[in-house]
Amino acid sequence: MLQSQLFTKTIKEAPKDEASLNAQYLIRAGFISKEMAGVYSYLPLGLIILKKIENIIREEMNAVGGIEMKTSVMQNKEVWEKSNRWDDKVIDNWFKTKLKNGEEVGLSFTNEEAYSNILKQHVNSYKDLPLYLYDFKEIFRNEARSKSGLLRGREFYWKALYSFSKDENEHNDFYEKMKVVYSNVFKRVGIGRLTYLTYASGGTFSRFSHEFQTICEAGEDIIYIHKDDYGKGLKMGQGHAAINKEIYTDDLKKDLGLKGNFEEKKAIEVGNIFTLGTKFSKPFDLKYVDKNGDNKMVFMGSYGIGLSRLMGVIVELNNDYHGIIWPEAVAPFKVHLLDLVSDRKESDKIYNKMIRKGIEVLYDDRDKSPGEKFAEADLIGIPWRLVVSQKSIAKDSVELKKRQSDKMELVKTKEIIKRIS
Repeated sequence: MLQSQLFTKTIKEAPKDEASLNAQYLIRAGFISKEMAGVYSYLPLGLIILKKIENIIREEMNAVGGIEMKTSVMQNKEVWEKSNRWDDKVIDNWFKTKLKNGEEVGLSFTNEEAYSNILKQHVNSYKDLPLYLYDFKEIFRNEARSKSGLLRGREFYWKALYSFSKDENEHNDFYEKMKVVYSNVFKRVGIGRLTYLTYASGGTFSRFSHEFQTICEAGEDIIYIHKDDYGKGLKMGQGHAAINKEIYTDDLKKDLGLKGNFEEKKAIEVGNIFTLGTKFSKPFDLKYVDKNGDNKMVFMGSYGIGLSRLMGVIVELNNDYHGIIWPEAVAPFKVHLLDLVSDRKESDKIYNKMIRKGIEVLYDDRDKSPGEKFAEADLIGIPWRLVVSQKSIAKDSVELKKRQSDKMELVKTKEIIKRIS
């Protein structure tokens, strides 16, 4: 893409009321635009990243039999009344509105009721199960406080998968698969080293749920990990675990067979998996007929990831004084090509060659000073920077630099593709 044609621009300062590092960098670099506290629009660069995260998650969901669909943002009051969760005394951060006919509706808060209601219309026999259904959608929460950029939004983008199994054993098999799937997602987006599968309260559903918590100073949660496990994240060995402070006790450690010194770490939840059991099957009478002709309740599970939050966490963990450092898997482009000569002939040739090879490249063809181009490239944070200058042309080379490195090297023009592949 030609940067001269890209709808975005960098700015020197983020809005004064924006305290979070992730939002400051994303706004300054032209990835998002702030509409109000907790509400952001995604500009072209930001949307590319959001879609890359989405595609990684989609690949992992499909690999274990997930089936993608799309549920409505508008939610039916009568459906939610069946589970007794419509009343503001039960859930107090709904966004609700009324239709022209006076009927009250809600904007997507979560999806258990919506899926259970849909499944009631399609599941009859044990032959219809198991089902693993998911979608990506906008979610709305009327948060009292929203000052953490993409980490806590009033409108955000998420993926939720719901499993519908014949019994608890079938559910447990899939639940264990989802631990691996979620671990794969967080490793692929570049935060696996600081992300921990964490024991958390199961609430009314089960003894435990599991969260994926990423150590981050901007986080609002506290987790306990063994002092030797920092930086090992999802590669922790057998017999190790992380525990959310809300359930952490010495008795629990003992019960789980954990020993040694545990330390407090600030963290942010990037994903969660829950056993729902029949909590939402019963209100909707979601049953199936088993092989013996008996009616049985469908056994459910829930698995969620906030994509916009994940994008914010990636920025919180991957940055320096100059700007963002995107992991290659989610970067908007692989290469940032900077032209520093008035005759763009050589830069054009390199750009066109990379395009033919299927390499994602942002070509800074604008009439700006080298200093401006370098500063903006560092702020935007694309993994590889290629610079075409009079000096490099004289040596039939380009200047190559990785975003997180201070080292620049001259690479022969004919070897560029091989070098960055």
